[in-house]
Amino acid sequence: MINNLMNFEVNKKDINFRLDVFLNEKIKYLSRSRIKKLIEMKKVKINNDISVSCSKKLKEGDVVKISIINTTEETILAKNIKINIIFEDNDILIVNKPSGLTVHPGAGNKDNTLVNGLIYLYKDSLSDVNGKVRPGIVHRLDKDTSGLLVIAKNNEAHFNLAKQFVKREIKREYIALVWGKLRPQHGRIETLLTRSKKNRKMMEIGITKGRKAVTNYKTLEVFENEESPTFSLIECKLETGRTHQIRVHMSYKGNNILGDKTYKKKFKSIRNADDELIFLIKNINRQFLHAKLIGLRHPISGKYLEFKTNLPKDLNNILKKLRKTQN
Repeated sequence: MINNLMNFEVNKKDINFRLDVFLNEKIKYLSRSRIKKLIEMKKVKINNDISVSCSKKLKEGDVVKISIINTTEETILAKNIKINIIFEDNDILIVNKPSGLTVHPGAGNKDNTLVNGLIYLYKDSLSDVNGKVRPGIVHRLDKDTSGLLVIAKNNEAHFNLAKQFVKREIKREYIALVWGKLRPQHGRIETLLTRSKKNRKMMEIGITKGRKAVTNYKTLEVFENEESPTFSLIECKLETGRTHQIRVHMSYKGNNILGDKTYKKKFKSIRNADDELIFLIKNINRQFLHAKLIGLRHPISGKYLEFKTNLPKDLNNILKKLRKTQN
C-alpha cells in the first residue's frame, strides 16, 4: 500500500475554508470524495489532531497533514480507445485529447474515457496516487475541450507534476473563438470562481467567496462583416487552472465561447450571412476551445519541455470559412 505524507500551512487567503475544499484545492488530482474518505479514515490532521471533519473551518497558521493511501476502489475496464500520444518516456506521457472524450470515469460514463484507454495500453504502469479510478491523471480537460494533457507513469513523477501545478509553474495556452470583440482586446481577468448555487454542474463568478482565478488573454484576429456574425479568435494563458475557468471568464466578459452549451449565447441570424458559415456555427458539437500548448519541467530530469499541437480539423474549418468572408 502506497502512503505519502503531505503538509500544508493555512494562509490568510484560506481562512474559514472547509477542510475538504482546502485540500481539494491544494491537491488537484484528488477528488472531493477521495479526500472525504481519507478524512473519515483519520488520515488527515490539523495541528496533529485527527478528530476533524470535512466541514472543519480553517484558521490562519493551522498545519494540515494528509497521508495519501490507496484505498480499495472499483475495477476500471480496459478498453481499446485510440489515444494520440505525442511524447512518451519512462515517466510521463503527453496526450492530445480529442473533443468528446471524457478524461476519467464518472457518473454516466464508466467505460469510454481516456483512463479506460490508458489502462488498455499500460495496465498497471501508471501512477496510482489518485487511486484506480484515475491512474496517471494529474489534471483534466473538459469533455468537449480538445488538446494537451500530461499523464504520470509513476508516483514520483505524479507528485512532482502536482507540485508544479500548485506552484503555477506549468505553462498552459489555449485557443478559443468567442462571440463579439473583447474590450480591451488584450487583458487580464482576475476574479473569484465558485460553484453555482443554481446548478452544481456550473461555475460562476464569486463576489466574496471562491478561489482566485486568473486568465491572461489577447486577441489574434477579429472577424466582422455583413456576411458573418462578429467573432474574435483569442489566445488565453492561464495563471490558475480552475474548473471551467476560461469558459466562465469569457461569459463574464460577455464574449461566450462558440459552441459552449453550458455557458451558451443565443445565436441570432444575420441577413446576407454566408449559408455554409451559418451551418457550421449552428452545428458545431463542441466548444471552440483547444489546449494548444503545455510547458513543464520534466519531473525526474528537471529539463524544461514544451509541446504544441494544431487546431483540430473541425475548428480549423470554421476559421477557414470565417477568413474567406473577410476577403
